Amino acid sequence: MRLSWHDLGKPRADKADGKSIEIVGFPLAALPTVSADHFLMMAEPGCCQGCVPANRMAVVEVFADQPLKFGNGTLRLSGTWHVSSDPEGWRYQLHGAEVTPGVTRRAMLAASPLFCLPVPAMAQAADGMAVDIHSHSGNLIRLSFGRGQSVPIAEPMRQGGMSAICLAVVSDAPIIKLTGGRLRPSRDPKPGELYDFTQRAFAALHTLAHEQGMPILKTAAELRGARADRPSLIVSSEGADFLEGRIERLDEAYQRWALRHLQLTHYRPNELGDIQTEQSVHGGLTAFGAEVIRRSNRLGIVVDVAHGTYELVKKAASVTTKPLVLSHTSLTERPLAWTRRILPDHARVIASTGGVIGIWPVTAFYPNVVAYAEGIAKMAGVVGVDHVGLGTDHLGLVGASALPNYTDLPQLAAALRTRFNAEETAKLLGGNYRRVFDASLG
Repeated sequence: MRLSWHDLGKPRADKADGKSIEIVGFPLAALPTVSADHFLMMAEPGCCQGCVPANRMAVVEVFADQPLKFGNGTLRLSGTWHVSSDPEGWRYQLHGAEVTPGVTRRAMLAASPLFCLPVPAMAQAADGMAVDIHSHSGNLIRLSFGRGQSVPIAEPMRQGGMSAICLAVVSDAPIIKLTGGRLRPSRDPKPGELYDFTQRAFAALHTLAHEQGMPILKTAAELRGARADRPSLIVSSEGADFLEGRIERLDEAYQRWALRHLQLTHYRPNELGDIQTEQSVHGGLTAFGAEVIRRSNRLGIVVDVAHGTYELVKKAASVTTKPLVLSHTSLTERPLAWTRRILPDHARVIASTGGVIGIWPVTAFYPNVVAYAEGIAKMAGVVGVDHVGLGTDHLGLVGASALPNYTDLPQLAAALRTRFNAEETAKLLGGNYRRVFDASLG
């Protein structure tokens, strides 16, 4: 027997008590994970426990005999249906749950309209000039801690047509942990701790670039000339925590490490301002945050306001003389507590500076590359095609990605071509960020 989400709360679902059923939905565990034997299933994707509907009849509690892999998006499950009489618990449960083979990601892509495009259209859109506004490729996060080994970046970029990526160190990494289903600061940093860590992380980034034969871009002219046949890196920092309130360290990072893209905040309310995932303590951007923006404008560093609150973004827009970037997020009409997604007005502030909003391929929101293209198109519908870009957060996402490898870029390009012409697609895949980089460094 197959149940749909429209059956829940109706006699058909109640009459299925004790029967073997099949249902398709989106899994959500208490903590970010790739598999679990006890989790919730919903009709729509969610990113955290705050996404779970309050309606006890709109969720299915799933129990499996062994951990089930979540994969990329929906799960088709079979098991024994139970209708609970507990007024404090979920109304519906699925026991002995097993994954039932369903439509694979490859099959969904093959069946989608993008594969009706002629191959030349796909190749033209992915013209080797794409730019990823936010990435942790190469296993940089682990390498920053002196762990693990590097993974290839350059060859997948060449194959997919990616000319450059903003490769980001994570300046508050030593003190952030998964707590209550989201990344949070676990403690206050020791004096000098985040500065010292970030110096090691920058060094690891430069070593990675050298080992993989990837030039580090330092000028606007260098990015203008960048092509996928020789993939390049832009040194970026996710969070300016390493400054520790000292503006001279920004000049040092610019000169010593070729820092050219700076995200003001990450998962810690820092000396520069407030973040979306914690209580506001500064009322937005601090005076030091404004000083960092002005100094970045003068030096030639792209200012990134990802993770910052709406109040921070509005104040940053009033301070900057150069376009702002919000490197990785997605659009929402229904904000939840501690969400990293943004409302249309938040997006419009970025666009008002001439800036770019990078859309990230989180499978909870975009289960496949076609849906990801739709998310990009939705943002473009709000702020215009000149203000949207690609921010994959590659190897930085807690969960799965709808664009797990740069070799998948032509598929995204083709999906975008079902909605945009070749010139517009080129802007979305990198042209818009190239313009902002040029304005910031030129």
